[in-house]
Amino acid sequence: MSTSTPQSTDAASPSAAFDGLRVVSLESRRAAEMERLITKRGGVALVSPSMREAPIADDRPAIEFAHRLVAGEVDAVVLLTGVGVRMFVERTERHVGRQRLLDALADVPTLARGPKPVAVLREFGLKPTHRAPAPNTWREVLSTIDAQMPVANLTVGVQEYGETNPSLLAGLEARGATVDRLQVYEWALPEDTAPLEANARRLAEGEVDVVMLTSANQLNNLLVVADKLGLGDRVRDGFRRACVVSIGPTTSERLRALDLPVDIESTGAMGKMVADAAAGAAAVLGRKQQLGALLDAAKPARPGQPTARVGEPTTSVAGASQRAAELRDAVAGQPWADSDFLRACRREPVERTPVWLMRQAGRYMPEYREVRARVSFLELCKNPALCSEVMCTAVDYLGVDAAIIFSDLLPILEPMGLELEFAKGDGPKIHNPVRGADDVDRVIDLSSVDSLWFVVETVRQTRRDLPEHLPLIGFAGAPFTLASYAIEGGGSRNYLHTRTLMQRDEGAWGELMRRFARAAALYLNAQIAAGAQAVQLFDSWVGCLGPADYRRYVLPYTRELIDALDPAAAVIHFGAGNPELLPLVAEAGGDVIGVDWRIDLAAAWDRLDASRPEGGVAVQGNLDPMTLLAPRETVQTRVRELLRSVAGRPGHVFNLGHGIVPQTPPENARALVEAVHAFSGQQAEGRRQ
Repeated sequence: MSTSTPQSTDAASPSAAFDGLRVVSLESRRAAEMERLITKRGGVALVSPSMREAPIADDRPAIEFAHRLVAGEVDAVVLLTGVGVRMFVERTERHVGRQRLLDALADVPTLARGPKPVAVLREFGLKPTHRAPAPNTWREVLSTIDAQMPVANLTVGVQEYGETNPSLLAGLEARGATVDRLQVYEWALPEDTAPLEANARRLAEGEVDVVMLTSANQLNNLLVVADKLGLGDRVRDGFRRACVVSIGPTTSERLRALDLPVDIESTGAMGKMVADAAAGAAAVLGRKQQLGALLDAAKPARPGQPTARVGEPTTSVAGASQRAAELRDAVAGQPWADSDFLRACRREPVERTPVWLMRQAGRYMPEYREVRARVSFLELCKNPALCSEVMCTAVDYLGVDAAIIFSDLLPILEPMGLELEFAKGDGPKIHNPVRGADDVDRVIDLSSVDSLWFVVETVRQTRRDLPEHLPLIGFAGAPFTLASYAIEGGGSRNYLHTRTLMQRDEGAWGELMRRFARAAALYLNAQIAAGAQAVQLFDSWVGCLGPADYRRYVLPYTRELIDALDPAAAVIHFGAGNPELLPLVAEAGGDVIGVDWRIDLAAAWDRLDASRPEGGVAVQGNLDPMTLLAPRETVQTRVRELLRSVAGRPGHVFNLGHGIVPQTPPENARALVEAVHAFSGQQAEGRRQ
C-alpha cells in the first residue's frame, strides 16, 4: 500500500539535529524519556502528557466476557494492548479465579498485536500463539490471521485499544468471524491538562516547528482541549505550518482523516522516531515555506465569470479576443511568450504547427524503462529529479514544442483519504472505494498541497531543466474522472457504481464532485505558481456519458474548477470517448479543447466554433495513437492528411487522440514530430507567398 508520506530516514544520521527547533510531543507514559531524546538532538522539548487510560466504570461486560471465555464460548482472542490485558485479568480474577482465567487463555489461540501485550502475558506465565509484526496495525493483525489463524465460523474475542477499531472488526466479520468485544478502559484527558493547553496555545500562535505523535488518541485529546479553548481552527493551521511526525499508519490515517498533514512517518521505536524527525524536519519546513510563498504569489481566479450551479443554465465564456489578450499579457517578456505552442493556444498565427504528445515520456522509451527497472511507478512520481529527467530526455529525443510534467492523475486521491496502490500488472487500485453517501463524508476536502509537494517540486525542477523557450504543461484529472476512480476502485468497463451513485443520490454525487473540483483547482494553481505555462484537464472516462447526463452531472463542476484557475495559464480541456460531448466540453471551459481520434478534426473544430460564436476556440489533436504502429511512411502520410484537413487554421496544437501506447517504436514518434514541423512549415510558407 502506498502513502503520500515522504519516506522516513531508515538510517537517520547519528548527528542529525533539530538545531533549536521547537518540538511538541504529546507522549504520556514515557514523557521524561521523550524530553531527553529531543533535547539530546538539539531541540527545544515541549512535552505535554495528553491522555491516560481510565478504567471503564462498569465491570460487568468484562466479567461476562471472562465467564464466556472460561466456559469455552470464545474460540480465539486478539489482544491489542498490554494495559488492556493487565486490566482484564486484575478486574475479573476475583469473579472467575485468576488461574482458571489464565488457563482459559492458554487453551485458545491468541494473537498479540505487538510487544506490549506479549510482555504482560509473559508476566502471567503465558505466551501468545501468534504475534502480529511491525508496525502492529490492524492490517498486520488481519494479515497474520489470514496466514496463521483462520477465523471463519469462530467467535473471536477482541480486547480493544481504548476505543473500537471499526476496520479491524469489519475485517474479522468479513472473514466469517463472530466478534466478541472486550473493552476494559477508555482514553481520558490527563488529570492535569495545563501542559496540553499550553501546547495548544503554542500551536495556535505559530510557535511550534515540529509536532510528534505516538498515538492517534493524543491528537484527539489535543483537539478536544483546543476546541474548549476556542482555538480549534488555529491549532489545525499550526499543524499545517509545522513538520508533523507520525509513529505509523494508524496515527497517519487519523491525521489525514482530519485533513492534517503527515510529513514524516516513522515506524519503530521512539528513539528512531526522534532521529527521523531531527533528520527530516528542516527540509520539510523549508518546503512548506516555499509552497506557501508560491501560493501567496498566485494570481486570483478569472474575474467576472460566475460559477454555474446544478440546475442553472451555464453562461458563455469570455470573448476569445479578450482571453487571448489576457494570456498574452500574462507571459509578456518571458522567453516562452511567443512560442508556437502558446501562440496556438491564443489562436494566433504560428511559424509551424506546434506538437507535443500525451505520454511522450513513457514505457515506449528504453530510457524510461531503465528508470522503471530501478523504482516503482509511485516512487518515480514522488522523485522530482527523476520525473524531470525522464521528461527532458523525451523532449530532447522527440523535438516537441512543449513538455508536460511527468506525474499521474491519481496521487491527489491519497491526501483525500483514498488508499491508492499501483499493483504490478493490474494498474491503480483504490482499496476503500466510495460507494454511498456515507463514504462521501470520508473523502477529505483538500485544503493544502503540502502532501503533494513532490508534484509542485517536479514542476519547478522540470521548468529549471527545460530549454527556457519551451513551455511547460501541468495537469490534473477532471472531477468526473477522479470521482469514477474513487467510486469504481480502479478501471471499469461500464462504470456501474459511478453511474448508480450519480443517478440515485444526486446530493452525494454533487458533494463528491465539488470536493474534487476544489481539490483539482488548488492542485493546478499550485502547478501554475510553480512554473507551468499551461495546464491540461484530463477527463479520460467522461465518454461513458451521454450529453444530457454530462450537462446535468458533470458540466457545472468542471466549469467551477476552470473558473477557479489562475488566468495566467492556458487551459487545455480534454474529454475523451464521445465526440457528441465536444460542444458541452467547450461550454464547460478551456482555451484549447482536446479532441480524440473518434471524429474528424475539421468537423470537430467546426462544431466547437459553432458552440462559441463569439470567437471560436483552439483545438488539440487528434491522430489515432495506433497510427504510430504503422510504417513510418504511413505515419507521415496521416500527418499530412490531418494538417491538410484543417488548412492552417490558427489555433491548432497537434497531438494524438490519446496517449502513446507502450508498443510504439520511438523512432515513429520522432518521425511524427518531424513530419508535423516539416509539412506545417511548408503550409505556412505557402500562405505567406
